[in-house]
Amino acid sequence: MQKVNLSDKLSGFDEVWSPKIVGELNGQYVKLVKARGEYVWHHHEKEDEMFLVVRGRLSIHLRDRIVDLHEGEFFIVPRGIEHKPVAPETAELLLFEPAATRNTGNVDHAYTVEADKLERI
Repeated sequence: MQKVNLSDKLSGFDEVWSPKIVGELNGQYVKLVKARGEYVWHHHEKEDEMFLVVRGRLSIHLRDRIVDLHEGEFFIVPRGIEHKPVAPETAELLLFEPAATRNTGNVDHAYTVEADKLERI
């Protein structure tokens, strides 16, 4: 058991849209990711997905609206809902989701990282 300093962990990598595992509990991963630009439209058939903005801004595009998030705010995308995260500048995010969650859900993309290939930091 160790405490986790989010700033320290986030300063350890620069890649965008490449989630890193920083914790695990009850079959869920706590992940950190840096975001910049547009992600890919996708959905998760069986998993909800939580985005918490640690630093910066993030917009979650849904088919019927856009949810703008600022530092300290989070949004949960329910399973089956198509969405596309967009960060106008680099944003630092904490994600909380089931360990088996594939980052691009139902879509194969250059950003795809299979759940069993995620880096632990």
